[in-house]
Amino acid sequence: MELFYALTIIAGILLAFLLWVLIEASYHSFKAKIPRDVDQPSKLSFYNWLFTMIEILANKSASLGICKKHVLIRMFSNGLRAWGASELLIKDLLFGEVPVRIYLPTSPSASKRRGVVLFHGGCGMYGSIKSHERICQHIAKKSDSVVVSVGYRLAPEHSYPTQTLDCATATIHFLRTAKNYGVDPDRIIVCGDSAGGTFATSTCQELVNRTDIPKIRAQILIYPFVQALNFNLPSHQKSASSGLLSLERMVCFILMYLRKDCSLMEAVLAGSHVPESMNLRYRKWIHPDLIPEKFKQDYKPPFPASYIPQVHEEVKQMFETRFSPLLAEDAVVGCLPDTCIITCEHDVLRDDGLLYKKRLEDNNIKVTWYHIEDGFHGVLCFLGYGIFSFPSASKIMDHIVNFIKGC
Repeated sequence: MELFYALTIIAGILLAFLLWVLIEASYHSFKAKIPRDVDQPSKLSFYNWLFTMIEILANKSASLGICKKHVLIRMFSNGLRAWGASELLIKDLLFGEVPVRIYLPTSPSASKRRGVVLFHGGCGMYGSIKSHERICQHIAKKSDSVVVSVGYRLAPEHSYPTQTLDCATATIHFLRTAKNYGVDPDRIIVCGDSAGGTFATSTCQELVNRTDIPKIRAQILIYPFVQALNFNLPSHQKSASSGLLSLERMVCFILMYLRKDCSLMEAVLAGSHVPESMNLRYRKWIHPDLIPEKFKQDYKPPFPASYIPQVHEEVKQMFETRFSPLLAEDAVVGCLPDTCIITCEHDVLRDDGLLYKKRLEDNNIKVTWYHIEDGFHGVLCFLGYGIFSFPSASKIMDHIVNFIKGC
């Protein structure tokens, strides 16, 4: 009887805990502002509620000492396992010490194929080879390319800049051994979504002066993060509470990635981490005035924030070009390869893509730009899930494939 009562109490506590999580998730989801003109707003609202619930569950589990927040979120971020594709030979290999999964078309080819090195998104803490398997299979099949998916080590277990260094290591290995996989080393493209886009262009920047390896043919940057100076651009205001990546969630993830406390979030959001001298120095590259007028409707310039030296010192890694590739000097940017940038209208990072596009064009780099009017951050990760996917994910994939075919 005592055992029965003990089990009843435990069940009651668990039920109360779950109800608490559900109520809090519903409250936070209700506050989210899902735009009416986004791709399938009702479906996005459900996914936003689901992710919010997972995040709250992770926070409470961490506060109770059950498991760390990022560990629980990772369990859900990998998605469902993709079915194998008969048109592809899929192998798990090591490029150096970096795990990769390579997708090789099985059909014969009259010449060496293009190669695509893909870096998954997830703020350097989430995502994996598994989470982007559908994306890689689709690229390999539709563009008839050999695709290499890079399983770089994740933060916070592996501190920044381990992720960028792993991506560079895998890319260099593939550039040197491309012929072993039937790939033309002069037709290798790097590609990434979100933080994966950051790693892609950072890798290109790292390798611009290397003469001992073939040059990267092109880079594909899908709603990339490229700067951490200004979190008050028009897209930050417009999409602060819409979709899966809210502004506060993004900055908190950035701080977690750098192993910093999320209590710094308010100061970073206000811009107190940036000294005036730095704002003046980079104004030519990062400023609302550089955003086209059609993207600035209802934008309200914020009041200048007071600089807090202690915050700057704590987060100074944000100003390194590996972390904020938009800050690289013209001598580096001017040597980057042809670029495809994909932005989404309902995305806090929309303006990062627009600013990087302008920066590249100002340095005479050929840029192909696609803007998804009903897209939102992270939508590509829903590709291949049937009725659970979004049409805008297919639009993005079509643009990726067409760009690759033109390289």
